[in-house]
Amino acid sequence: MKRLIYASIFTLLITSCDVLQTVASDILTIPTTEEAAGGLKDALSQGFSNGVTALSTKGAFGNNPAIKILLPADAQKIADKLTSIGMGDQVNNVISKLNEGAENAVATAKPVFINAVKGMSFTDAMGILTGGKGAATNYLKQTTTTELTNLFKPQIQASLDQIGVTKNWGDLVNIYNKIPFVTKMNPDLNGFVTEKALAALYTKVEAEENLIRENPLQRGTDLMKKAFAYADSQKKSQ
Repeated sequence: MKRLIYASIFTLLITSCDVLQTVASDILTIPTTEEAAGGLKDALSQGFSNGVTALSTKGAFGNNPAIKILLPADAQKIADKLTSIGMGDQVNNVISKLNEGAENAVATAKPVFINAVKGMSFTDAMGILTGGKGAATNYLKQTTTTELTNLFKPQIQASLDQIGVTKNWGDLVNIYNKIPFVTKMNPDLNGFVTEKALAALYTKVEAEENLIRENPLQRGTDLMKKAFAYADSQKKSQ
C-alpha cells in the first residue's frame, strides 16, 4: 500500500514538474519590449539589405521581365512611331537608361531605411511584429517614401541626362501635346521611373520580410528567433 502511495506521489511530482517546465518555457519565449524591437529591427535590416543588394546590381531591372521599366503606356505611342521609322535602337537605349537609373537609385536607399528603423518606437515594434505579412514593409513605406522619392530622382535624372533623354523627350511630348484632340501626355519620365523603382524595392523588401515570418531558418540572429517565435505563437492563438 505504501509503495502505491509513494508511486502516486512520485507520478504527481513528475507531472507537476512537466507542467511547471512548460509554463516556464512559455514565459521565457515571450520577448521583452526591447527584445521584440531588437528582433524586428534585425529582420528589417536583413530584409532591406537583401532587397537593396538584389535590385541595385547591374541588370537587376532591365533583365527581369517582372520589374523591367518600360515607357508609360501613353508614351508608347510615340515610341512605336519612332521605331517604325528606324529609330528602334534609340528607343531601346532610352528604356535601358530608365532601368539603369532605377538600379543606381536603389543603391542609395539603405541609409534611409536604417534611419527609419532607428526611429521606430517600442510600441511600433510590437504592433509590427504581430501584425502579420507585410506589416514591417508598410511601416517603411509610411516613413521613407517621401525621402526616398527625393533621393531617387537625382540618380534617375543623371541616367536620363547621359543620353539627352530629358530635353529631347520633353520637347517631343510637348510637340505631341499640341496636336488637336490628342490625350495630353506627361513628359516627366523621371517621376514615372521613380515611382516604378520604389514599387519594385518595397515589393522585394516585403518578400524578404515574409520569408523571415514564414521560415525560421531565415531568422539570422537570436533576437530575431525569439521575437518571431513569439509572433508565431500569437498567430496560432488567434
